[in-house]
Amino acid sequence: MLAIGFDEPGGPEVLREMRVPEPHAGPGQVRIRVEAATVNPSDLVTRAGVAHDRYRDATPPYVPGWDAAGVVDEADPASGWRVGDRVVAITRPVLEGGGAYAEWIVVSGDSVAPIPAGADAVTAATLPMNGLTAYLALDAARTRPSGTIAVTGAAGAVGGYVVELAKHRGLTVFADASPRDRQLVADLGADVVVARGPDVAQRIREQARGGVDSVIDCALLGSAVLPAIGDNGSYVALRPPRLSGNIEPERGIGVHYIMVTDHIHDSATLDHLSRLAAAGVLTLRVARTFPATQAAEAHRMLEAGGVRGRLVLTF
Repeated sequence: MLAIGFDEPGGPEVLREMRVPEPHAGPGQVRIRVEAATVNPSDLVTRAGVAHDRYRDATPPYVPGWDAAGVVDEADPASGWRVGDRVVAITRPVLEGGGAYAEWIVVSGDSVAPIPAGADAVTAATLPMNGLTAYLALDAARTRPSGTIAVTGAAGAVGGYVVELAKHRGLTVFADASPRDRQLVADLGADVVVARGPDVAQRIREQARGGVDSVIDCALLGSAVLPAIGDNGSYVALRPPRLSGNIEPERGIGVHYIMVTDHIHDSATLDHLSRLAAAGVLTLRVARTFPATQAAEAHRMLEAGGVRGRLVLTF
């Protein structure tokens, strides 16, 4: 089958078309004929070798890709899925059978959810990893009902989901945005939108007297955004300390790091996210599609920055 991967880490140019053996579903698993796979910032990290120690013992070629959408074409009855089901899935790139940049992937049945009603494979593929990350971040923040939360990087794919999920939970949302993204972030539901930049923490605190209850730092600003948080609040980072920098707690602020890899078998949350997308609570945003064979170009575009929504590879 066709897969897109690399043998050694490097720039986008290391990605190449390759032929690898077709996988087959085992106990509790499903095989999915991939129609669309999302390109995430974590795919750039994998390809560049920043996290190479995680898969150093794996045998190349390495196939990136966390999430995909398509059709089940093999299913163990114990998986709970049937041939013909249209689904989204989250997988672990490189390991556990390889990533989503492939014509077929095999995943555990509890890493799968239905494609949201009314969505196609391309838009649905943007949901699993980013939606799950946003959901976990809000859970980690433990913000009280009717509390306040600030979201950095709110115009991005994960940030947008955080804003929408936070509003759905009844929180007051403060968010940052560039001038061109201000209306987008407001349309996503942010109650207060402040200018992004080095003084964003001060601008948030001016609007939220005493500081917000929590910050979900999608922009990876780190310690620079802590002044926006009130005493005994919480700070949530979307990458582990070695990638986002160690944050020194202050004023009783709790610091939390999200590890989505620990939750790829959370079928209940994936199903909940799918239903929220079907209900219009979550906005599935696609910036552009590329044939899978142009994955290197998609990586270059994402690295260049300014992408709103997700880039999606089609098979």
